[in-house]
Amino acid sequence: MRIRIIDAFTDRPFTGNPAAVCLISGDAWPDARWMQQVAAEMNLAETAFAHPLPDGTGAEWALRWFTPTVEIDLCGHATLATAHALRSDEQLPGTIRFSSRSGVLVAHTNDDGTITLDFPAASVVESSAPGGLSDALGATPDTVYGTGALGDLLAVFGDEKGIRSLVPDSTALADLSRREGIRAIIATAPAADPRGEYDFVSRVFAPAVGIPEDPVTGSAHTALARYWSDRLGRDGLTGLQASTRTGIVRTTVHGDRVHLTGHAVTVLDGTLLPPALGVAERERDQ
Repeated sequence: MRIRIIDAFTDRPFTGNPAAVCLISGDAWPDARWMQQVAAEMNLAETAFAHPLPDGTGAEWALRWFTPTVEIDLCGHATLATAHALRSDEQLPGTIRFSSRSGVLVAHTNDDGTITLDFPAASVVESSAPGGLSDALGATPDTVYGTGALGDLLAVFGDEKGIRSLVPDSTALADLSRREGIRAIIATAPAADPRGEYDFVSRVFAPAVGIPEDPVTGSAHTALARYWSDRLGRDGLTGLQASTRTGIVRTTVHGDRVHLTGHAVTVLDGTLLPPALGVAERERDQ
């Protein structure tokens, strides 16, 4: 089986967020335990698996995402990477629909080489900070918001420098996240230069699902786009995720939907050996 590593939300290799992508030729899923093992072996934030649905057009695919430890309901950067893989194989028409655990997600290709994802907008509702959040993050946010079905906690800070200087306690964050039923902690602040190349910054920590810090998180921007568009009074914005790798996500709010636009680049293209072959090789080497 072919497997690729694709850096998403960037146009430069070794930046953005890497995702492993497996396009399955049949119309059924491999064993879920095996897919989880592949994701653990790749040890990236997410590994995506997709197979075509029998609609005859090539525009309908089923899509699933796995972290190194669990299957998750929504992943933006691995969806972008999957759309990029399909486009690279000339299997992607102008618009493709992915059937997922979060419903139907749509990807559009653009003339400038970018891909736009059409995702449901997350709700953003102010809430109380859970106990221990400041200690786990190493700083106290100005305000905290829940994100509804997305399952993340949005922590808003006053300035970009504060976001960049965060050194969270991953063990404490993981314990807090499991206790509160939180998928990830999104830390965000306005850009230091409001007239610069981006409007807001963020970092995302999800140690409870095996991701101490996610390099660039498309799904988190379904909440970030809603929050910052409401706060800044503009539907179209640009977010910088200020991880070590960094990445850019252009966001546009359309009612209850959010468009997430970015580039992607393939950095590895290889072959994943079938399970039976792997077992045979181990037995031969013993």
